[in-house]
Amino acid sequence: MQGRLAARAHLGRMITILATGAAFVTGAARAEDGPQAAPSGGNPIAGYFAAWFDRVREAQDSQPKWMTPIATVTPRLEQEFRYDQYWENLGNGAHVTTIDSGKGLELIPTTSTELLFNLPAYTERTVVKPTSGWSDWQFLVIKQRFLSANENSGNYVVSGFLGFQAPTGAAVFTNHSWMITPTIAAGKGFGRFNVQATLGVPLPLSHEAEIGHAITGNVALQYHLGTYFWPEFETNMIHWAGGPRDGKTQVFLTPGLILGRFKIAGRTKFIIGVGRQFAVSPKLTTTPVLTPTYDGSWILTVRTAF
Repeated sequence: MQGRLAARAHLGRMITILATGAAFVTGAARAEDGPQAAPSGGNPIAGYFAAWFDRVREAQDSQPKWMTPIATVTPRLEQEFRYDQYWENLGNGAHVTTIDSGKGLELIPTTSTELLFNLPAYTERTVVKPTSGWSDWQFLVIKQRFLSANENSGNYVVSGFLGFQAPTGAAVFTNHSWMITPTIAAGKGFGRFNVQATLGVPLPLSHEAEIGHAITGNVALQYHLGTYFWPEFETNMIHWAGGPRDGKTQVFLTPGLILGRFKIAGRTKFIIGVGRQFAVSPKLTTTPVLTPTYDGSWILTVRTAF
């Protein structure tokens, strides 16, 4: 009961943060559409923030306008508030709800860089060994775009990410190690169709023998239908080298649909999507640890882009 109350309280806080952020960026976007900002008086810091949306526009005009997939991290630069939630069914009969799923605020501080300031996810497991608590916190991801061209100039993008995760989770959900995750990502468009893919390896800074390395790859096939419909199909793979799942490869398939970008005001747009993820490999085993990590999951994603 206490776990459910904590999860609901955390969900309430996430909704409040999203609503506050939406109100802020709506106001900022309206201000941008109005009179020009006052001169910065030669102050470089004031000038930097006064030109923020000009840089964001320049960064996004020089890349394709694809939609960020449901599970695959896009190589494009985005500026948005994002909230995701997972409802997972485990092979041992347990159910796991992941609130927020480690998403948060994404900003574009330069014309080729994005910073992701993520919120920690809250996890609740029921039916089998019920428990709840915070997961480890991937508090920062730095995304650097190397190459890009919009739909009129080549329709592609290549980027690199560097993620940082702290072992702040509850005892049952933490891996007890700081993690650094380098990732390479790329995408190519063909008219209304695009392919976006990533390949990354989380590197534990301690307990490496117990954790192992999880080589993670994702490929999203996406189509833009009409104005607001973005149907997609993703393949999400993890291959473990070392650790309790050494040598195993987990593969999920994720069909989904994203709707957006619905204009709210000025630059501010609303996006919502849902996907159904299900495991196709390997055959279920429960020892030494549960593999695949879950049988299937519903995924909800809600975003306010600005």
